[in-house]
Amino acid sequence: MDGTTLVDTVTDDLETQLSRLGSSKWLYALTDGDMTGEAVRAAAAADAAAAAATFGAWADADGAAETFDALATSAADRRDAVDADVSPADRRVDATLAGLDGAVSRLGGALGYLLVLDRTVGQMVGFFVGDADPSTANQFRDLRDGVDADRSRVVDALDSACADDDWDRAADAATAVVEAAYDDYVERLESMGVKPKNVC
Repeated sequence: MDGTTLVDTVTDDLETQLSRLGSSKWLYALTDGDMTGEAVRAAAAADAAAAAATFGAWADADGAAETFDALATSAADRRDAVDADVSPADRRVDATLAGLDGAVSRLGGALGYLLVLDRTVGQMVGFFVGDADPSTANQFRDLRDGVDADRSRVVDALDSACADDDWDRAADAATAVVEAAYDDYVERLESMGVKPKNVC
């Protein structure tokens, strides 16, 4: 096993969940049904602020400090670039990440978070294209490039940190974070009277 194989494995195993987290319904859920540019930017800023806090805390206490410090800086840059009011949200993803302990599990959790974020930001690009706002769409394309760079950074860190018996822990953590995001998706939609399809 290596980091690239782990990405492929988690992506294949959670194909349905990740596909739905890259859909317009996820954006609808994130904005509480307020599909406006301001609400989309606010959702992006809130996510980035939470990630910056989580990864920043890990950088102070974990064996993969350099990687987590870079992730915290990247998240803070996303938050600042979006330049939107941040409304704190009670999200399962943040609680799941906060519950991880040790470099391997935290790197796996960071990978799961970035897999979700890649699809979320991709949907945001599409939103601004459809909203006839090419400047903001290009900004979010740049943000997505940054997410891709962060994922590569985490994959490299996993390759360095994981021995043979560590990969299952990394995979479990990545899976838990993706599933937490999907649970948020389901709960938010149901609270607005939208019934998500079951995962087959």
